[in-house]
Amino acid sequence: MLQHFQTLKNNFPPVHLAAASICGLILGITLLLLPSENVSATRELRDHKSTPERTSNSLALQFSNAHTQENTPASLNAPEQGSSTDQTPDNWVIYSVQKDDNLTSLFRRAGLSAQDVHYVSQATSKGKELSRLYPGEKLAFQVANGRLNKIKYQVNALKTIVIESLNPGAPHQYQVRTIERTPETRERFTEVSIHNSLFSDAASAGLSDNMIMRFASIFSWDIDFSQDIHNGDSVRIIYNEQFLDGKKIRDGNIVAAQFISQGKTYTAVRYTDSDGRTRYYTPEGHSMRKAFLRMPVDFARISSRFNLSRKHPVLNKIRAHKGVDYAAQTGTPIKASGDGKVIWLGTKGGYGRTIIIEHGGKIQTLYAHMSKYNTQLKKGSRVKQGQTIGYIGSSGLATGPHLHYEFRVDGTHKNPMTVKFPQAEPVASKERLAFRQIANQMMAQLETYSVRYASAQ
Repeated sequence: MLQHFQTLKNNFPPVHLAAASICGLILGITLLLLPSENVSATRELRDHKSTPERTSNSLALQFSNAHTQENTPASLNAPEQGSSTDQTPDNWVIYSVQKDDNLTSLFRRAGLSAQDVHYVSQATSKGKELSRLYPGEKLAFQVANGRLNKIKYQVNALKTIVIESLNPGAPHQYQVRTIERTPETRERFTEVSIHNSLFSDAASAGLSDNMIMRFASIFSWDIDFSQDIHNGDSVRIIYNEQFLDGKKIRDGNIVAAQFISQGKTYTAVRYTDSDGRTRYYTPEGHSMRKAFLRMPVDFARISSRFNLSRKHPVLNKIRAHKGVDYAAQTGTPIKASGDGKVIWLGTKGGYGRTIIIEHGGKIQTLYAHMSKYNTQLKKGSRVKQGQTIGYIGSSGLATGPHLHYEFRVDGTHKNPMTVKFPQAEPVASKERLAFRQIANQMMAQLETYSVRYASAQ
């Protein structure tokens, strides 16, 4: 190879050899003077990390424009990129809330004093508006000559809190304004045929997890969606979605819903009465809510049913199983099935960690084998239906994590899956005409949407 190169060199004209040598020398000098790509990238990353709490001019300008259009709050979700010296003409600087931050630490980073925190807190109901700050949220400060003129805090897409000086340049008097936007509400209809599970099939049809859980909650007094589902059952939902600037920001309310199972139809209609109370009712005006939940754990599997002649899996002998066992992962929340008072909270023999609730009407419910309790509860605490009282575990005589749930009436154990629950109050007599009009409208809409859905398939 060396001989071949020597031959080529000897055959090359001397002028060409000289030109090639000069080009090579220039290229070598250039490479020596330029930093490598890795070095450049490292420097850029280091510069970016040195000022994590401030944003670029473009984001700060969004804040300065926000006060000129009070129904258009500033967007606080733009990426942070810019040097620590970036300032807008209006002197806005934006800080991201870091872990363990509070109002004092944010003010300190903005170059403000503890005294400034005090004055702002005095103007904001002792700091209530800014008392709950979470990592990733952003606050914009407008500071001039070391004096705070204004703060903007976007609570969510629809609400921005503005704290501003009553007289910019004058000392320490602030007022609070709230800028709120009204989203566009769009009505939607979704129909789901169930072949696997409510959750998987509804998600495949485009419903959010939040909407699925809301639907299940509406019918939870009548339907156990982990057990009472059959192939071919169907779901129909009329619901709202909320949009801002053409983009969906969140789910709205379910206004009407149906669950059809083996030829039986369950229907719920949302109604707000003249006192502002909102409930779900059957089309006839009966409350969907019962005094007790049918199932105190969401989407759990029944591992053992009510059976007075069952063989105990640990003791290996016939022992009545006076409740229902719900198997789920350790730490799954357990809900109070009805309003009541905690009359037992502690370890109870083979039951392990146990809570017993007295509900009135000589009814008690028992929840056993918990991994831990809701730390806010103690004996004598009042609980509301659906409130988390503890978490699934395997304490006591248990082969695995599950909830053992009992329902007792006047000391007698009843099957929680079949016992008849007392109902909540129906639509008030003075509301029946207004409710009937809404219920008829919703029933007609459900039918119309369903026909359109079927014809589109």
